[in-house]
Amino acid sequence: MNWAHTLPAVSAAFLGSFVEVVEAFTIVLAVGTVQGWRPALLGAAAGLGLLAGLVAVLGPLFGLVPLHALQLVVGALLLLFGMRWLRKAILRSAGIIGLHDEAKAFDAETATLQGERTARAAAADWLAMAAAFKAVVLEGIEVVFIVLAVGAGNGQIVPASLGALAAAGLVLIIGLAIHKPLAQVPENALKFVVGIMLSAFGTFWVLEGLGGSWPGADIAILALALGFAAVAWGAVRLLQRRASASTEMRA
Repeated sequence: MNWAHTLPAVSAAFLGSFVEVVEAFTIVLAVGTVQGWRPALLGAAAGLGLLAGLVAVLGPLFGLVPLHALQLVVGALLLLFGMRWLRKAILRSAGIIGLHDEAKAFDAETATLQGERTARAAAADWLAMAAAFKAVVLEGIEVVFIVLAVGAGNGQIVPASLGALAAAGLVLIIGLAIHKPLAQVPENALKFVVGIMLSAFGTFWVLEGLGGSWPGADIAILALALGFAAVAWGAVRLLQRRASASTEMRA
């Protein structure tokens, strides 16, 4: 087993999936708490079924695409996806936008569901089921993309899938044990790390997809990750100084 490829792929899939599963779990938990577990579990199961179908259809298609073309396309998408996560993490770390709070998300979803339950009692189960289905599908699609992206370019689909499954299993075990939103999960820190890893993978595969090669081969992924981390840290510090200077000027 090539650990230089496998460990980063598994880690990126695990951490990225963990964040997305936490968000989906929060909504499904809110649905189950307000409307009951039957519609919550039915909606979640339907969403998982749809995701399984997408994986079954998309997975074999990756094997039909030439490796360099696959690396180029997936690398570009992965880079854009990772930079989006990294941008939000930088802005949150700098205090420009607020941190994501699972407890607040749970309360907001609960209030919405309770209002719909009162206004549309007859259709409440269907609305609850739809909310759980939507949460699982929307967050799950991002998990599927992460798994395919970090695994398809170098034949690591199975390890990446195992990383995602491990993340989902861990969230479910913890969530069912405490029966409340996982508000203590350092989501922004996780998104910071995953954004760096996905951006590093994307950059690495874009060059390989173009027919180039990196000094040090797979070790270059680590160097790229350190580079993205340094730039991101510098951006956070710069934004914090600008925000501080702006506050002082207004004072």
